[in-house]
Amino acid sequence: MRTTLALDVLHPFPAGLMIIAIGSITAFIAAWMVRRLAPLASGSGIPHVEAVLAGLATPASVGLIPVKFIGGLLAIGGGLALGREGPSVQMGATAANTIGRLLRLGPADSRSLLAAGAGAGLATAFNAPGAGAIFVLEELVGKFEARTACSALGASVSAILVARALLGGDPDFVVADSPMVISVSTQVLFLLTGLAVGLLSVVYNRTVLATLRLAERMNASVEIRAAAIGAIGGLIVWLTPRLAGGGDWITQSAINGTLIWTALPGLYALRLVFGSISYAAATPGGLFAPMLALGALAGLGCGDLAHVLAPTLAGRTTPFVVVGMAAMFAGAVRAPLTGIILVTEMTNTPSLLLPLLSGSFAAMFVADGMGEAPIYEALRTRAASEKR
Repeated sequence: MRTTLALDVLHPFPAGLMIIAIGSITAFIAAWMVRRLAPLASGSGIPHVEAVLAGLATPASVGLIPVKFIGGLLAIGGGLALGREGPSVQMGATAANTIGRLLRLGPADSRSLLAAGAGAGLATAFNAPGAGAIFVLEELVGKFEARTACSALGASVSAILVARALLGGDPDFVVADSPMVISVSTQVLFLLTGLAVGLLSVVYNRTVLATLRLAERMNASVEIRAAAIGAIGGLIVWLTPRLAGGGDWITQSAINGTLIWTALPGLYALRLVFGSISYAAATPGGLFAPMLALGALAGLGCGDLAHVLAPTLAGRTTPFVVVGMAAMFAGAVRAPLTGIILVTEMTNTPSLLLPLLSGSFAAMFVADGMGEAPIYEALRTRAASEKR
């Protein structure tokens, strides 16, 4: 049964003001910590790791780890629409680099160890060891290197063993156990879904970059800007807490098909804008989880539309949601293998491999055809231009 998304007003007005104040204060403290203690801890951190591996930047010092950890907890816990994977990747890379320095490893070994630590961070964040290893080769390094591949696989596996011993091994999202048989004739629907989500991924990238440029023009300090954005996050936590944070509830609801189709456009627009301004707060926090939530909403919308246009072919909406997640990642990040493996591990849906391939191909086709740079490449270029 589809349900509308009602406002979850759980607190009286004075308590609501306190929640808004807490969101503002936590964002202020997180931004202050970044600016004063570890400027490299701002944002996702993945563009910096990529720059280090490309020889364009120096690794962060070990002092980044507590700033990234505490700042990320404050920002995400305060309600900002940020993901946990960016901080995990950068903290993993920094920890690995520190170990390499302590062991006095050579440049090649230190580089491989840093990349492996980054992959282990992603694997742990999403309970996805395969995605962590592939992410290192496809996105961070950009080519296959035997030394790096071996290090990444070993680090991802060992990190997952520790994480699962502490937290369990269940996938991030629960998909119904009923079999999902996908016929060859339905592949055109997933191709169309990929094309639509690919266009939305371009809009997503441009919105994030435009919001960052707009934030820079504000006549206010970084901390004041973060406090204002944190207040918005606190307001969302007060009114409808399920829409705050990384967006896991939204993704799971889309998988379950419990969001009514008339709410999807407004919900998508809210999360797109809120996620973009959250990233502009310059606190620690990543893009993966909010991006996957947007992909899930877009996939659900495409699934609903497919049921109207081709009810005999569409079947359940869940496959469209899963494909939407991978397609959004492929279009925005331009790392399709990582996206496919990541989404498969997070949802435990290996039977959807062909639809995932179709949707990711179509999304990349649109994004490349429109000349849109991958989001982390664009952020890395932007950071480099600011230093000049």
